Amino acid sequence: MEKKMLSTEEAEPPGSHLSLPDLQHLAAVQLEFESIRANFPPLPYYSDLVKHQTSTGPRFPISPNSEDFRSRFYPAVSANLWNDWRWQLRNRIRSLEALERFLHLTEDERSAIARHRGSLPVAITPYYLSLLDAYNPDQPLRRTVVPVTDEYIHLPGEAVDPLDEDRDSPVRGVVHRYPDRVLFMVTNFCSTNCRYCTRSRMIGNNDEHSYSVRGWEQGLEYIALHPEVRDVLLSGGDPLTLSDDKLEWLLSRLRRIPHVEFLRLGTKAPVVLPQRVTPALTRMLKRYHPLWMSIHFTHPNELTPEVSEACGRLADAGLPLGSQTVLLAGINDSVETMKALFQGLLKIRVKPYYLYQCDPILGSSHFRTPVEKGLEIIQGLRGHTTGYAVPTFVIDAPKGGGKIPLLPNYVLGRDGDELVLRNYEGLTFRYPDPKGRVGARG
Repeated sequence: MEKKMLSTEEAEPPGSHLSLPDLQHLAAVQLEFESIRANFPPLPYYSDLVKHQTSTGPRFPISPNSEDFRSRFYPAVSANLWNDWRWQLRNRIRSLEALERFLHLTEDERSAIARHRGSLPVAITPYYLSLLDAYNPDQPLRRTVVPVTDEYIHLPGEAVDPLDEDRDSPVRGVVHRYPDRVLFMVTNFCSTNCRYCTRSRMIGNNDEHSYSVRGWEQGLEYIALHPEVRDVLLSGGDPLTLSDDKLEWLLSRLRRIPHVEFLRLGTKAPVVLPQRVTPALTRMLKRYHPLWMSIHFTHPNELTPEVSEACGRLADAGLPLGSQTVLLAGINDSVETMKALFQGLLKIRVKPYYLYQCDPILGSSHFRTPVEKGLEIIQGLRGHTTGYAVPTFVIDAPKGGGKIPLLPNYVLGRDGDELVLRNYEGLTFRYPDPKGRVGARG
């Protein structure tokens, strides 16, 4: 069998193979970066908190399930090392041989992994692997990260880049689709690769979609030259897989652009690599408010003590947290599952923000539900739980149409000067809404 993927021992974090010119360029901007950093000192009480945590040795929780997994498969790895996010990155499971150590793979899973070539290789952090059921291939979390041969079925309407992001990319890494905001893709690396990823064409692809400091400079220059851009979303890949210094360099440079009003980070790291949320990271992020974070959650089984700790640290650092969830067939496509997820998110101070219809990337048919299923879920949430737990259901329209919100039909029509409405219980009500009398004066 050909071994195209690196073993866990060979896997390295992103940035470890920067070219000499890139390293020299990064060193050259460090002096400038330090002067910028001085303009964003942490508040005293937060500095004292971090100092205390550091001096006493911050204790990151390990859930019983993960502790059992560590003791069985990594008995020589200490709790402190297990909780080191860099160790988690270096030891991602990336090959068929490695995955078979932990899971009883089906023939279908084994065949799918062996056939894989190109972008979106298998990649799972040891922490996230500890959440998978070793014997049940239908377990929701396992289905999201372990390939199956359905990935190789390509149906009409599917595309490598279904949202036409490349068309709306004036410079590499920047997607400028909406009038006042841009998507700034700063890496093509994720710690754990979701099989339904919208950007599967670029994740793990080290050639066409590689990123460098010079590429970041091009993106920053584009943003600086477009004063209509007030909102920048850093994504990828996952920006939290960058080192603190690299991420802060990007944030500090964006903060220097006068018309950029606020920044956002799109990430799944708090879910698949919660150890990444260190006191040092939150202390750094706190300097760059207003700074928001959108976190990719999929299923209530992801709501572990580790994830709760990570989100708590981010919330305590003043970051408003929102969730983005993709609707997936047989994984989270029920009212009960979504209610458990969204109510659980509120408990850890994450506001359910978007529920996405799954994008039609190549080989995604086994993940996609009918649109009616998403409407059914929203209808099953609205009125049956707090409005804070009800996200906006959207389709990110193919060919670059942008996000289109969808709602169940609560407006039944008109009867003269009254609007006929249906509530969450299916009961009808009338609201006085005379036509042609808006602003009328007696």
